[in-house]
Amino acid sequence: MKQKIHPNWYPEAKVHCACGAAFTTGSTMKEIAVEICSACHPLFTGTQKLVDTAGRVDKFNQRAAAAEKKKQEAAQRQAVKEAKKAVEA
Repeated sequence: MKQKIHPNWYPEAKVHCACGAAFTTGSTMKEIAVEICSACHPLFTGTQKLVDTAGRVDKFNQRAAAAEKKKQEAAQRQAVKEAKKAVEA
C-alpha cells in the first residue's frame, strides 16, 4: 500500500441515530449522525413508520391545500361572473 494517502481509521467511531440509539463501529469519521438505524427501521421493528425526509409530507400537504384554495377562488369568480350575466340579461 502507498503511504500517506489513506484516511485515518477510527475503530471506535460513535454513531448517533435520530431515534436516540447510539452504537460504535469502525469508520473514517469520529462521529456519524444517521436518521434510521436497526433500532427504529421498520424492517427490524415490524412496525410501520413514516420517514419524512426534509419535510416532504408537509410540503405535499401545503401544495394540496394551496390547490384546493385556488379551486375555491376560481369557483367564486365563476359564480360572480355568472351572476353578472344573469343580471344583465
